[in-house]
Amino acid sequence: MPKNAYISDKLPAPAGPYSQVVEMNGIVFTAGFGPHDPETGELPEGIAAQTEGVLKNVETALSVVGLTLADVVKTTVHLQDLGMFAEFNEVYAAMMPAPYPVRTTVGSTLAGILVEIDAVAIKPS
Repeated sequence: MPKNAYISDKLPAPAGPYSQVVEMNGIVFTAGFGPHDPETGELPEGIAAQTEGVLKNVETALSVVGLTLADVVKTTVHLQDLGMFAEFNEVYAAMMPAPYPVRTTVGSTLAGILVEIDAVAIKPS
């Protein structure tokens, strides 16, 4: 089965030579998304608003191949400050449908944002 790569104008433009979504053999991978508004480029303030923005971008990316957050099986989360974990986690729990995907959360040096998330999803058979 071929590897299909996608770039969507409904998402923030890639900052480098990478695809926003790649699908192969029913497995879908997203790039890491930040919280920038895809239409205005604006950056929301605070970890709660940024988490919401990031998850909306991930959801938009998944919609390119007909999936939703409910199809996600794994996320990797980068937080600028692990001290923001509780507030981040509250928004994540409210937006990510149960049963929750497995998740890795790490502290990272991020370029002007507080949170970045990438996801792996599976297309239903």
